Amino acid sequence: MSAPSTSLTRGQRRAVLVVVSLALMMVVSAVSGLNVALPDLARDTGATQTELQWIVDAYTVVLAGLLLPAGALGDRFGRKGVLLAGLVVFALAAGTALFVTEPATLIWLRAAMGLGAALVMPTTLSIITTSFPEEEKGQAVGVWVGVAGDGAVIGLFGTGLLLEFFAWNSFFALNVVLAVLALVGTVAFVPRSRDAEPPALDVVGAALSLVGVTALVFGIIEGPARGWSDVAVLVGIVGGVAALAAFVGWELRLAHPMLDPRLFRLRGFGTGSLSLTVQFFAAFGFFFVALQYLQFVAGLSPLKAALAMFPMPFVMIPLARQAPKIADRFGINRVGALGLTLIATGMFVLTGLGAELNYALFAGGLVVFAAGMALAGTPATTAIVSSLPATKQGVASAVNDTSRELGSALGIAILGSVLNGAYRAGVADAAPAGAPPEVVDVAQQSVAAAQEVAAQIGPAGAQLATAAQQAFVDATGAALGTAAAVLLAAALYVLVRAPRRGDSLRSHDSGADREAVSD
Repeated sequence: MSAPSTSLTRGQRRAVLVVVSLALMMVVSAVSGLNVALPDLARDTGATQTELQWIVDAYTVVLAGLLLPAGALGDRFGRKGVLLAGLVVFALAAGTALFVTEPATLIWLRAAMGLGAALVMPTTLSIITTSFPEEEKGQAVGVWVGVAGDGAVIGLFGTGLLLEFFAWNSFFALNVVLAVLALVGTVAFVPRSRDAEPPALDVVGAALSLVGVTALVFGIIEGPARGWSDVAVLVGIVGGVAALAAFVGWELRLAHPMLDPRLFRLRGFGTGSLSLTVQFFAAFGFFFVALQYLQFVAGLSPLKAALAMFPMPFVMIPLARQAPKIADRFGINRVGALGLTLIATGMFVLTGLGAELNYALFAGGLVVFAAGMALAGTPATTAIVSSLPATKQGVASAVNDTSRELGSALGIAILGSVLNGAYRAGVADAAPAGAPPEVVDVAQQSVAAAQEVAAQIGPAGAQLATAAQQAFVDATGAALGTAAAVLLAAALYVLVRAPRRGDSLRSHDSGADREAVSD
């Protein structure tokens, strides 16, 4: 492992921290910010509900699938060069997306942005750990963690503000600006570094993980539109599971695996990873569903929809700072389970939303949801990093990030598919008798399509628009209810399995598990 650079002045280290924080902000805000633009994007491009899922999730799937191997590239070939390459790929893809209005092309460009983001995200943390002396490293890493957490909220508000004055594609302009600023800062301030003895590149493992995640998400997203018995859907789901199983088998064979699956037997490591995955499954699935509800159904502008989320940071930030003390006092298992239960409770509250927005109900559910995220997040991360020795902290950090991004991808895929399937069924059941079948087929593609076609078919149009709106409300409740059920199951597992107060995080693990940690 390369030693931290001692040649940088305090001012230069601060400049490095600003630059890598800006790059990380670019990555995180690109996940959340697009959700605000989805209704306008759907209206202008004609994207179906399935295509909207892919436009959001193509980025997250590639990012999640490549995070682990991308970190190793920086260690081997040089962190500054890999960071620059990631920023260039991200900026070029986002810049091209500014001028594209065809959904399929947008999906591929978002995947290219995910590739750039995968090169950027782990490299930013590695640059911090190799640029700061030991006495400053903790504070610098704390800033990185804060940006990673707050970037999603900043992405929501920043995009909402832009869309108040500009078209939906201004979201991509924001991506380009952040990438260019980070690119200039990287050239000017970030030092060159690489490991003297870099880890071997696991090309097979990287390919299997990316193929497995992508195929599985493909099957989940395409299921409602193609039908769950469709050959392509079945091949995606079965093939994805098979590829992920092959990934586990491959990693178990290696002397120095990219990710040793045996680590998940460790109580803290396994439960912390599961908890983070489920938290971000719920959070980004919620963003995908709720921001469409607020605009399509409640009729809010993009900025007002983003501002409707305003209670979140005021609850999450102060409570998250106290979460470590609370977990120390009551135990990771209790506090982590409580956090997941609160997120589930917030979701259950939000299933009561109707065609007319009751903001008191929405804000109440949001506050409970945010409190749960604050209480569950820190104990989960603590459980992961405390399960492994200092020599394995790179693995702990990578798994922490991968859990977040994988959860985000699955949340958008699964909850988006529940939304899509329930919406399609609702429109089919409630469509007025006078509506032509081909019009109903169009209305099933998305609420935006339903609102557009309803204006073209006379008296039955108003009934069709109302039916589509109510179908989307019901589908929103189904998606959030599904998330709540998953959260409660995870909360029970964390309560039973996670370390308790006073436990050593590895004290109950088997000899084989401890050997995996020490290898």
